[in-house]
Amino acid sequence: MSKDGADRVAAWLRANPSFLAERPDLYRLLTPPRRIHGEGLADHMAAMLDAERAANRDLAASARAEESFVHRAQRAVVALIAAPDAAEAVSQEWPALLGMDHCALADEGAPAPHRRSLPPGTVQALLPTGRDTLLRDDPSDAALLHGEAAALITRDALARLPL
Repeated sequence: MSKDGADRVAAWLRANPSFLAERPDLYRLLTPPRRIHGEGLADHMAAMLDAERAANRDLAASARAEESFVHRAQRAVVALIAAPDAAEAVSQEWPALLGMDHCALADEGAPAPHRRSLPPGTVQALLPTGRDTLLRDDPSDAALLHGEAAALITRDALARLPL
């Protein structure tokens, strides 16, 4: 940056002293001074450190949440492997294990215990050829897929399972 440009930035920051305090995310982009030369620089470095600590806290919280979900998914897979009836494990055990309101297997075949029976063509309509998964917000057909749990459903995930 030219000296003239640097002087203009410095003048603007002097005229707007709360600018950086109101945007702590910018501290992560700044290069801190190598040494402390007075109270103002010490505060600047402290703010940069606080911003970095906050980012690290967010990263750690995200890692813990991801680890928690991985652990829950592992428990759900073990329950599925150990279950004498996979459909029963999905509908009865998975909601609690995965922290979800409802889990179900559904197909267009004859009605069966612990499976939702769908009208012909539903699977193709929901998951067209070449599409094996779908995440949806506010599904309009929640009653069809989730039955009595439909009122609880704000999002769902559909997956085509090969049989």
